[in-house]
Amino acid sequence: MDIKQLKFLIALDETRHFGQAAARCHITQPTLSMRLRSLEEELDLPLVNRGQRFEGFTAPGERVLAWARTVLAAYDGLQAEAAACRGNLIGTLRLGVVPLSSFDPLPLMQRLHAAHPELRFELSSLSSEQVLEHLANNRIDIGVSYLERLDNERFESLAFNETRMGLLYDERSFTFGEAPLSWEALIELPLCMLTSGMHFRQSIDHNFHSRGLTPQPLLQTDAVHQLLQAVHGGFCCAIMPLDGGAETLADHLRLHPIENARTLAPLGLIMRRGAPRSALAEACFALYQKLPEDA
Repeated sequence: MDIKQLKFLIALDETRHFGQAAARCHITQPTLSMRLRSLEEELDLPLVNRGQRFEGFTAPGERVLAWARTVLAAYDGLQAEAAACRGNLIGTLRLGVVPLSSFDPLPLMQRLHAAHPELRFELSSLSSEQVLEHLANNRIDIGVSYLERLDNERFESLAFNETRMGLLYDERSFTFGEAPLSWEALIELPLCMLTSGMHFRQSIDHNFHSRGLTPQPLLQTDAVHQLLQAVHGGFCCAIMPLDGGAETLADHLRLHPIENARTLAPLGLIMRRGAPRSALAEACFALYQKLPEDA
């Protein structure tokens, strides 16, 4: 057994296709199949359900896959730790961020990359539940999520400034005065929102319901880019983080403050307390703590 076999197994899980997994690993499909069969023979377990195409993993395969991720993460962590001891950071920093976060990861990534040019980044959009699950399973190194009900024995966190809300709109279709908008005024507008399972949507609903208001969104979606497209097309308006920079993503977009508009829970940076905790995650935390001083 070697690290490459475990990488092949993980690639197959992520692509769900033998040919694509082989291409990702820069080998031929027969070589991929041969190496995986060799792993099965060594473990004396069937790992993959094979037909004319990939049909998923067996129950033992799923359990081995979880261990493969842990072993590979430990291997990557060892390489990163050794590089950190030499005063450098290498590898891939994996970040998971909740949709419509007021946190912009770009300045943090730019500073890390400037200091450590060999560092790479993997950025995923995840629900608040998925962020914690992926952190626990070592599928990401750093999470940006809500700190409500966070298990502080398992996770370390740094809280961000309070998230305020604003109304995103296209100035060619809507016009508002200088004063912050009231929630009573918002209820009269064509609104597009994330679906109800999203934490940010729950905060929006709470702000409406606490005032005896019931929103009737014109459009609901679980994709932020579709929400932005609908706003830019003048179809509707959207309630967004006031400091998230959404108004800079396209011409004619504007973001107007909403009075007394806050999320239900604070947002923050999260990483595991226990091993394996990579040097990349710790460097990210340390740099974020310095950002206000450097700004």
